[in-house]
Amino acid sequence: MRDAIIIGGGHNGLVCAWYLARAGLKVTVLEQREVVGGAAVTEEFHPGFRNSVAAYTVSLLNPKIIRDLDLATHGLRIVERPLANFLPLDDAHYLKVGAGRTAAEVAKFSARDAHRLHEYAVHLDAAADVLRELVLQTPPNVVQGGWLQTLPELIKAGKLGNRMRKLPLAQQRELLDLFTKSAGDYLDGWFESAPIKAAYGFDSVVGNYASPYSPGSAYVLLHHVFGEVNGRKGAWGHAIGGMGAITQAMAKSAGARGVEIRTGCAVGEVVLAKGRATGVVTARGERLDARVVVSNLNPRLLYTRLVDPAALPPDFLRRMQGWRCGSGTFRMNVALSELPDFTCLRGKGQAEHHGSGIIIAPSLHYMERAYHDARLLGWAREPIVEMLIPSTLDPTLAPAGRHVASLFCQHVAPQLPDGASWDAHREQVADLMIATVDRHAPNFKASVLGRQVLSPLDLERSFGLVGGDIFHGALGLDQLFSARPMLGHADYRGPVAGLYTCGAGTHPGGGVTGAPGHNAAREVLHDLRHLRRHAM
Repeated sequence: MRDAIIIGGGHNGLVCAWYLARAGLKVTVLEQREVVGGAAVTEEFHPGFRNSVAAYTVSLLNPKIIRDLDLATHGLRIVERPLANFLPLDDAHYLKVGAGRTAAEVAKFSARDAHRLHEYAVHLDAAADVLRELVLQTPPNVVQGGWLQTLPELIKAGKLGNRMRKLPLAQQRELLDLFTKSAGDYLDGWFESAPIKAAYGFDSVVGNYASPYSPGSAYVLLHHVFGEVNGRKGAWGHAIGGMGAITQAMAKSAGARGVEIRTGCAVGEVVLAKGRATGVVTARGERLDARVVVSNLNPRLLYTRLVDPAALPPDFLRRMQGWRCGSGTFRMNVALSELPDFTCLRGKGQAEHHGSGIIIAPSLHYMERAYHDARLLGWAREPIVEMLIPSTLDPTLAPAGRHVASLFCQHVAPQLPDGASWDAHREQVADLMIATVDRHAPNFKASVLGRQVLSPLDLERSFGLVGGDIFHGALGLDQLFSARPMLGHADYRGPVAGLYTCGAGTHPGGGVTGAPGHNAAREVLHDLRHLRRHAM
């Protein structure tokens, strides 16, 4: 008999499986798609052109997990961008953001802002360090019961409280600002020029269906800066071979530990016996038994589609049905005959800005208008577009002399107004995204050889990203830390014994981190050891 079944072979499911297998458990991973990796996959989307289909860039993957799984030995290589970001502002002006470069660039717009950059970075890095410490910890859980149940959580909360109390008061205030304020208000308190606020504020709307002036968006900004690339904090990079190289390396590492991975194997039901999860039934009707079941799905999908509602407390089920999802994301992969030639920075051939994150969103107010447009009309008339051209760093993705581009576009409504379907408007909005880039690089539209278009509905159909939500649930204060996915169940355990969650809908949230899988495995192993002791 299996010890554990993992539902979903995305990166968190693979990480969880590896840690369970390392402890000697017999583990099976079930993935509904024909390729392992979930949203972190590399596929051919146009003849001769391959790209990261959904997740598209790397920074948040935890270094402990990279080391533990020995991903380098299994083929993973990550290279850093030559620049962090490039913002074409108009026909004559641009901003470059990168180590040792940002201050001189910002000085073109504001000497005051250039002077403040270092202090801002110190404050933000200190806050990010606090988040880094929490990433691989299980949050304190709100529980009911006697002292045996509550004492461990009180101790955990006490340790966290002591850690926070040791911070200087100024840093505690900074953390409060970042956890509660809007990114716009936070950045307005630091800077006066629009370009640098746009460069930093973009992180606050990535995958976040909100205005940069929405309360709580400063935390989303912070969430995107706690990562690192090859030991350099806050950096972003590219996995050679695309994001699928990460999950393929994880699958190889898990396989070497004896993990069984089945693709093309969707789960139709979690089997319950006497109030406990004891296995699954696949969509084809095969029953597989296990001591525990661990889900890498969006928690709303797990509890509203795969678990008998009669087995769930009514309040829990009601809250799961209302779990907030939807990130306003429209994802495109584009095959190019040549590199874009930006009006503000003309030049033939490849340059450093082509290897950066290219952000088309010149100000926070531009981003705010995009959000309000999407709420009212269904999509922004002037959308936010981040474009990466990974073939500038990785020639394996495209034929010689050609390129691939990832377009991460916002804002669009997860569900269109008035019952309209994304199937009817997908290509129209894709044309708008191409035209938006073309305004800044007039050769772009003519260079497009082929494209893959993924609306929020397509992201949900293909990858289980409900409403296109790349985080498996909004990163609002009501859905973070001890409240992710809800109070009383922040410890990767649900109300059904033997059923655990290891996906991005748990702490610390979305992004290709591997942390939820790591943390969930620890809790599963703790419970199995406890059961073994009591069975002896």
